[in-house]
Amino acid sequence: MTIQTYSPEIEAQMRDFYNSLSEKDRRRYAAIETSKLGHGGASYMRRLFSCDDRTIRQGQQELGEGISGEAQRIRKIGGGRKSILATVEGLDDAFLEVIKNHTAGSPMDETIKWTNLSRPAIAEKLKEHHFSVSVTVVDQLLKKHHFHSRQAFKSEAGKKNIPQRDEQVKNIERLKQKYHEEGCPVLSMDVKKRIDWKFFFSGKLYTQEPIRVNDHDFASHSDGKVAPHGLYDIYRNIGYVTLTTSHDTSEFACECIWRWWLTYGKYDYSGSDSLLLLCDCGGSNNARYYIFKEDLQKLSDELKIKIRIAHFPPYTSKYNPIEHRLFPHITRACKGVVFKSIEIVNDFIAKTKTFTGLKVFTSTLDKNFKTGRKVADGFKKNMRIQFYEYLPQWKYVAVPTAIII
Repeated sequence: MTIQTYSPEIEAQMRDFYNSLSEKDRRRYAAIETSKLGHGGASYMRRLFSCDDRTIRQGQQELGEGISGEAQRIRKIGGGRKSILATVEGLDDAFLEVIKNHTAGSPMDETIKWTNLSRPAIAEKLKEHHFSVSVTVVDQLLKKHHFHSRQAFKSEAGKKNIPQRDEQVKNIERLKQKYHEEGCPVLSMDVKKRIDWKFFFSGKLYTQEPIRVNDHDFASHSDGKVAPHGLYDIYRNIGYVTLTTSHDTSEFACECIWRWWLTYGKYDYSGSDSLLLLCDCGGSNNARYYIFKEDLQKLSDELKIKIRIAHFPPYTSKYNPIEHRLFPHITRACKGVVFKSIEIVNDFIAKTKTFTGLKVFTSTLDKNFKTGRKVADGFKKNMRIQFYEYLPQWKYVAVPTAIII
C-alpha cells in the first residue's frame, strides 16, 4: 500500500502548525494525521514532525479516552524538570551557612528573622561553597525558608509603658462627646512640618515642561520657611490653617485660636462659652510649658470663654485627629509643587478637599513671634489655670477673670 504524502508546501505548513501547539495538542494532532493515512502513517508523521513513536501512541490513547479529567493536563502531575532545590544536595545547608552571620532575629519570637544580604550577594557567597546559582534560585531559597521582602512602617509606639495613657485617651473621648452634645466646639490643634521656600514637596504632578530644582536641599539654599498652624473642627470636618514666616511659639498658637474665634467660632457656635482643644504634649503647646498656659489665660480673658485643654499622652500624638484627617490631605494637595512664596503655599493648601466633604480655610499672619520668652513674675504663684484632680498634667482649663470673680 502506497503512503499518501503531502506536497512540500503542505508539509511545511503542517510542521509550523505542529510546532505552535502545546505538548498535549502536538500528540493529538500527530495521532489524528496518522489515523488519516492508515498503515505506515506513523512512520511518515514521525519523520515529518521529528517526534517519537511513543508520542503518537500516547496521543492515540488520549483521543480514545476522551478529552476530560487528567487528559486535559499538558503533563502528568509531577512531570517536567525537577527544581534545583530538590536535585542538588547540600544547597540548603550552604544557603543557611551563608546567611547565618548576616541574620537578625526578634528577641520575642524565634520564628521572625531577617537578613541584610541582597540576592546577588547571596548568590556570590554560594559560589564560595561551590554552588553557582542565579538570583532566581536564591528567590526560591528565601521563599522556602520564609524570608520575604518587606519595608518597615511606623506603627509601634516608641514607649508603651506611659502611666495612665489609656485612661487619658478614654477621658478625651468622653470630653469630645460631652462638648459635642452641648453644641460647643471641639478643635484638634497642631503645627505641620515647616515648609522651605524654593524646595519642592515630594510627589508627582502633570506638567507640560520638566520641573527642575536643586539637586541638594541645603538650608542655605532656602529663602525662608513657612510654619502652617492647623485647627481642625472634628465634627464640622473643616480645617483652618494659619501661615507665618516667623517662629512656632505659644504666642503664635494662641493668636491662631484668637483669629479663628473672631472669624468663624463665635458665629458657628453662637451662644457657646467653652472650647475644647485637643493637642499633643510637644511643640509650642507643650504640656509642661507655663508660657503656653500664661498665653492661654490671656486669650481666655480676652475672648471671655473657657478654654479647656486635653493633651494626648506622650507617644500617642498620631491619635490626634488633625494628624490623619487634615494634614495628609494638605500634603496630597501640595505634592510636587515648588514653593517660592507664602502666597503660593496659601493657595495650594486652600485647594485641599476630599470626597467626604473636607474644607480648608487659610490665612497668613505677618507678625514676628519672639522665641525664648519667659513666664511673667508671679504667674506660677498666682496662676488661675484650673487643673483637674485626675490627670492634671494633661487636663486643665483657662477660665476668664470675669467668671472667676
